[in-house]
Amino acid sequence: MERRPGFAGPVASSRGMRRDGRSRAVRIVAIVAAVLLVLLVVAQIVLPRIAASRISSRVGRYGHVEHVSVSAFPAIELLWGDADSVEVKAGSLALAPAQAASLLWEGRGVGRIDIGAKSVRVGSLALTGAVLRKRGSALSAHARASAAAVRGALGPGVGVRLLGSEAGRVRVAATGSLFGVGATVAAVAESEAGKLVVHPEGLLLEGFRLTLFHDRHVHVIGVAARQDASGYVLGMTALLR
Repeated sequence: MERRPGFAGPVASSRGMRRDGRSRAVRIVAIVAAVLLVLLVVAQIVLPRIAASRISSRVGRYGHVEHVSVSAFPAIELLWGDADSVEVKAGSLALAPAQAASLLWEGRGVGRIDIGAKSVRVGSLALTGAVLRKRGSALSAHARASAAAVRGALGPGVGVRLLGSEAGRVRVAATGSLFGVGATVAAVAESEAGKLVVHPEGLLLEGFRLTLFHDRHVHVIGVAARQDASGYVLGMTALLR
């Protein structure tokens, strides 16, 4: 039986169209993948810089910021407030305890934070060489305070003398009307239910409580202090939650 001329033409044409369609689909996928790759590279370069600028502006409300660096991979996570690490170096800062706690809460999505400042005034207390670290939800901070700075923060007629520090507690001899009595009493600064409080020792005065710091997002674990020739080295550990 004789095959008619042109019988295989439509079949071959259909197969060719399918091959062309698959080729176009592959090209489109390749182009989309290339565009996405370029966008990710650009985001990795640009987004950390934008985040660093925003942090510098935010912290800069309270003083002079010298340097901010942000690390995140992939950088797209910065759009949701997350980052691998943030480093801040500042000259001088002045802020209230509540403002400091608010800044820390804004950085809750950052795995590692290192903040250093040459001088910081927190409320009425002037500090130097302040360092704050965040690792996950764990916070630790230490700074120096001169004897004059401590006297200035306590106000006229009130004085303290460091007796010792251990197990997250600091013992002092408080002089003046700190607890409503005009005498020198032994007192303890420590954490109570996440608050930093100071209270006198002894059965007659044990009920007095003075809250030094309390924030619902910063759960104080303990405090420490030691004295040297230039004043005091103060420290605190806490959890951000």
